[in-house]
Amino acid sequence: MSRPISIFNHPFRFLLYLEWILLSFAALSALIPPPFRRLPTRFTELTICSLIIFGLMGLRLPQRNQTFKIIYTGLEIFLIVITSFFGGITSRIFPFLYLILVTRSCLIFQIKGRLVVTALSFIFFLLALRRRFDRIPSSPTEQERFLFFSFNFAVMFGLSLIFVLLLMNTVLSERKSREELAIANDKLRQYALRIESQATLEERNRIAREIHDSLGHSLTALNLQLETALKLWQSQPEKAQTFLTRAKELGSKSLQDVRHSVSAMRSHPLQEQSLEQAIAGLAENMQRAIGVSPICKIDLVSLISSEITTPIYRIIQESFTNICKHSQATEVTLELTTTNTNLYLIIKDNGKGFDLGQNTTGFGLKSMRDRTLALGGKFHINSTPENGCQIIVEIPLMSRSNDKSTASR
Repeated sequence: MSRPISIFNHPFRFLLYLEWILLSFAALSALIPPPFRRLPTRFTELTICSLIIFGLMGLRLPQRNQTFKIIYTGLEIFLIVITSFFGGITSRIFPFLYLILVTRSCLIFQIKGRLVVTALSFIFFLLALRRRFDRIPSSPTEQERFLFFSFNFAVMFGLSLIFVLLLMNTVLSERKSREELAIANDKLRQYALRIESQATLEERNRIAREIHDSLGHSLTALNLQLETALKLWQSQPEKAQTFLTRAKELGSKSLQDVRHSVSAMRSHPLQEQSLEQAIAGLAENMQRAIGVSPICKIDLVSLISSEITTPIYRIIQESFTNICKHSQATEVTLELTTTNTNLYLIIKDNGKGFDLGQNTTGFGLKSMRDRTLALGGKFHINSTPENGCQIIVEIPLMSRSNDKSTASR
């Protein structure tokens, strides 16, 4: 619930100034002796006190308790009635106090309450006007003239009340719309900051995956070449020289990857090759690194877009890297097949395996899983110690082809 409206947080400060000006004129009219004896101010102190209390009440408008709002408005009407009955010449100004009452009601009530206060203001105005009608001379001409004047004044005053009510509703609605728009803009800025932060985090993860998959793969192969060269340096120096030459090539490639990491990450990793050719290159690198040539069974009956081939290439690359680093396998098989709706990838080795409950937090496994889930696919790992490892990837193709056909339309 909102706090009460006071002079410090009043939404329309100029309304307070207008109230004070009008109430000041009313108070002065009660103090100045009337020029006509028939309009004396019988209770000047009471009239002025009523006006002062009515003005002070405008400095703090209730906003919380509905019962307190009703009591507050009833007290305002009571003060206006006192002014209209005992104010003498001030009673000529009292109808305009109802305009202040309607304005305040628009600030504290909803539309139904505003309509009720407006109707009550007009009813009390007619009652006070009826009382004045009883005090005029009994001459039919005078009565007819006063009746005509009172009718016109009542119509004009009723239209004034309706105009004030509609004007305040419009102003308050516009103000509420601006506040809601400001809140919506603030939320939008917060969402934009969250999206920017999330995009930055995703971009960092993507860069980390690219570095891990490209540079990490090259450095792993380089390390294996150097280890093999060290083992053969004494017994077979010529063969060790071959591994050193290959290590130098890998070192040059790694250095190039570091120097051009940004452009390399943005460029296509397949280098204008087909997926089959890129997989053949990865298999050749494994054969050079650990002396094991993977058995590749590739059957692609459906066309695969680049948004799928690149992640598949990275998943295979990471799998081969893990096999070279940890598996100690002597046999590796790769099966890549497609149907009209799905792509299936199975990579299996006969290495030493690992415990899924203890070794699933590596960045390589997480990278493969993230790439698969990003394509709406399923990622499974089957492995136990001393029983090798099997990676199964299933990626849907139908939804993506439908998306492309819809976009082309």
